[in-house]
Amino acid sequence: MTLELIKTRIPDYARDLKLNLGSVLTPQGVPGLTEAQLWLTAVASAIACGNPALTAAVETAAAAKLEPAQMEGARAAAAIMGMNNVYYRFTHLVEDEEYSRLPARLRMNVMANPGIDKVDFELASLAVSAVRGCGKCIVAHERVVRQAGLGREAVQSAVRIAATLAGVAGVLDYEAGRTSAGGQSEAA
Repeated sequence: MTLELIKTRIPDYARDLKLNLGSVLTPQGVPGLTEAQLWLTAVASAIACGNPALTAAVETAAAAKLEPAQMEGARAAAAIMGMNNVYYRFTHLVEDEEYSRLPARLRMNVMANPGIDKVDFELASLAVSAVRGCGKCIVAHERVVRQAGLGREAVQSAVRIAATLAGVAGVLDYEAGRTSAGGQSEAA
């Protein structure tokens, strides 16, 4: 699976997503990010979006740009944030501060030792948190990457990657469901 094949699966009604996909996965399209940060963010975000074809295409493209440890770091960010986003979103939304004072009692060792640059791991975690909608995690990870020296433009670029991949994943999922339910896909 390649990103070019993914683009052919995006129907005309979602052509803005196709254009954005072509932009945010290029170094010129994501000001403030290194190429490694771009692809780390893309891999973690694609995993968070949950579309297997999109994830495979992003991982295939990223494999040429990232070291194996960076690929694992992106996967680790998506994995740990899959748990943390649910837990911390609950503590935020429940409107009972006592839950925030209780120890989480969830293992999060990878956050202390992600095996890659800590800022890059935090940036990927921020993007995953944006996909999954955990405000508490978004605030925490944005603060860490900004304190580490990344600017607002870099943060915005990471979230633009996450947003675009989330949109593409949603369209691909919708079209696959529509096709399997007997509808005709416009992308076909």
